[in-house]
Amino acid sequence: MKKKIGKMILAAVLLGLSAFLLKGDVWTFWTWYLLAGVMGLLAMPVTGMLFQGFEDKGWMFSKVLCIAVTGFLTWFLVAVNLLDFTARTCAAVVVVCAVGCTVLFRYQNKKGIESFPAGAVNLVFWEEILFFAVFLMWTYLAGFHPAAYGTEKFMDYGFMEAMMRSKELPAVDLWYSEGHINYYYGGQYFAVFLTKLSGSRPEITYNLMRTFVAAFAFVLPFSLVNQMARDRLGRGMGKAKKWVPAASGLTAGVAVSIAGNMHYVIYAVIIPLVEKLTASEEISGYWFPDATRYIGYNPDVPDKTIHEFPCYSFVLGDLHAHVVNIFFVLLLVGLLYAWMQGIRKQMTVQTDFTRVQFLKKQLLMPHILLVSLLLGMFQWTNFWDFVIYFVVTGGAMLFMNIVQFHGKWKKILAVTAAQAVEVLAVSYLVILPFTLKFETMVKGIGLAQFHSLPYQLLVLWGLPAILTILFLICVIREKLRKKRKKNLYTWMRSLCVPDLFAVIMGLCALGLVMIPEIVYVRDIYENGYARANTMFKLTYQAYILFGMTMGYVIYRMLLLSRKKLVKVLSAAGLFLLVCTCGYFGNSVRSWFGEVWDPSNYQGLNSVSYIETEFPEDAAGIYWLKENVEGSPVVLEANGDSYTAFNRVSAMTGLPTIVGWRVHEWLWRNDLEDLNQKTADVETIYTSADAEQVMSLLKEYEVSYIFVGAREREKYGELLNETLLEKLGEVVFRDENYGTWILKVGIE
Repeated sequence: MKKKIGKMILAAVLLGLSAFLLKGDVWTFWTWYLLAGVMGLLAMPVTGMLFQGFEDKGWMFSKVLCIAVTGFLTWFLVAVNLLDFTARTCAAVVVVCAVGCTVLFRYQNKKGIESFPAGAVNLVFWEEILFFAVFLMWTYLAGFHPAAYGTEKFMDYGFMEAMMRSKELPAVDLWYSEGHINYYYGGQYFAVFLTKLSGSRPEITYNLMRTFVAAFAFVLPFSLVNQMARDRLGRGMGKAKKWVPAASGLTAGVAVSIAGNMHYVIYAVIIPLVEKLTASEEISGYWFPDATRYIGYNPDVPDKTIHEFPCYSFVLGDLHAHVVNIFFVLLLVGLLYAWMQGIRKQMTVQTDFTRVQFLKKQLLMPHILLVSLLLGMFQWTNFWDFVIYFVVTGGAMLFMNIVQFHGKWKKILAVTAAQAVEVLAVSYLVILPFTLKFETMVKGIGLAQFHSLPYQLLVLWGLPAILTILFLICVIREKLRKKRKKNLYTWMRSLCVPDLFAVIMGLCALGLVMIPEIVYVRDIYENGYARANTMFKLTYQAYILFGMTMGYVIYRMLLLSRKKLVKVLSAAGLFLLVCTCGYFGNSVRSWFGEVWDPSNYQGLNSVSYIETEFPEDAAGIYWLKENVEGSPVVLEANGDSYTAFNRVSAMTGLPTIVGWRVHEWLWRNDLEDLNQKTADVETIYTSADAEQVMSLLKEYEVSYIFVGAREREKYGELLNETLLEKLGEVVFRDENYGTWILKVGIE
């Protein structure tokens, strides 16, 4: 009874703390938390079936599963022009899926199938507490730097606004009015889907979506690795089994979403300490992006690369494709583990399948079909993850087939090939509405002309790589020491599922780190940045896989290894991993400021900054947001990427003729066309020929012309305001700053 009261008090404290910290934003925060809970609850009949081997029946994965399936189904129906993209459509799809899950639940009840974690209420409670607490922490922090301004936030927020306005998908490209968005917009789509479903505003949910994902980036690794530890370490461990799975899961959650890398430990802690002890006159400072811009920058060489990781992304605040896709990636990884659990159980319970029955069982397993759906979805949310996790999925299939088929290589390869074909076929089929309209920006594969210095790779990846290799050595020695036949099949067959899965994750992560040292994907960033995008996307996922691997293998080796050296190295690895968490504190302090003082909390409104950053244009932008419906073309001056230009289209979602130069160059790969559009925009703003200007306005179907601070900055004295005002009706004018908006009068 005391424990129940204690839990109720804890829940009440967190609820009250959220209201105190988030102030007026707490209503949207609670709405999203409750929405995730309701969606997860509705999907439990499906999730409980898929995650039968999990003690919590995949409770946390159920939330993401429901978001993925209902969101993707809504997108599919809109993309094939069967439905309009409205809040009503989003809600209707969720209701239909909920009815289907209810029917399934009643069927399961009749068959005596348990799909809810009735025996794991305590675990579910603590998972919910973790989710709420981490969600609250990141949301509170986001309120200290909420502006959707800087880096690529204009693009991310602009995509959201464009889709909020559009009833069809893909929406019109806000920076290329003659075309639709030609990029992986799935991540921002899901933010809009949840925004419409919850009745929220994108100004708030831009920030809420990134903190929502950050919470899942902690709790999903916790759930998965906690289960892996229960499966392996929780048996026969006596008192230890009460804390080991939770500690292992918490370590994984921290490693994936909170920790930094050893770059922070070396360059922010050790080197400054040495300089201080040696009485150096200058003590090195540390700026948290340094950990993501190391290879190519220190030392400075013509091979600039990017090696970001989730904690950096969550602090920085971009709502980019690779960020939003994190919780879908973790869902896929969880499904693979649940699938492997089921295969191993089949092997011990029933092995007398006929060949036809067995192949059908393998090809039609719901786990594999759902993984195929997710991989297809990745082609639209973040294509790099499609490639990466197709390989991870193939590795899991190959390893399990080796275990199942007793070393019969022809059968192993045949079944693996059949599964791979199935996964590819399903994944390409479900995403056709996207791929048929998408023009790829990839120019092929190139051999790496530059290579990272060995010590740099060691700084960034040495800790997880060494722990992974140490674990491989341990399990090889343990399992083959007493075996007469020492071969791959014998070793893999002797591994339990969690050990085998940790091996798969670790090996895949190592491969992802090494690939950019060999090849890279060619795009427009060839001169000095050839490997940047490849290294960025591959090592980002390597970090996530390494984080979960470390969470499991550290405790696995600490508790089960017979070698003192292994225990010492594992303890040292855990200590260093904890040290990397200092990166979180450093980055929070650098980016968000004095977060210990709640009075500095600014709120989650991501566009309120325009009143201070763009005071001349703020009223005009607000007028457009409030008075213009649909997606008419609004002309504004365009500029280079990562600048303050195109602030009107970014903040309203209204398309303009041409926007950020490098981004559209990447998306369209047609520099000549972009140059022509840029010249036409300049002509409209500066020409003295009314007929020529009107002709261009008609050609680009311009409905409004915005004249504000950036237009005057770019065109200066050449800006022909007198002529422009004669081309229609001035519908807005700010007398204080002289900003005005013209509604074009085209007959």
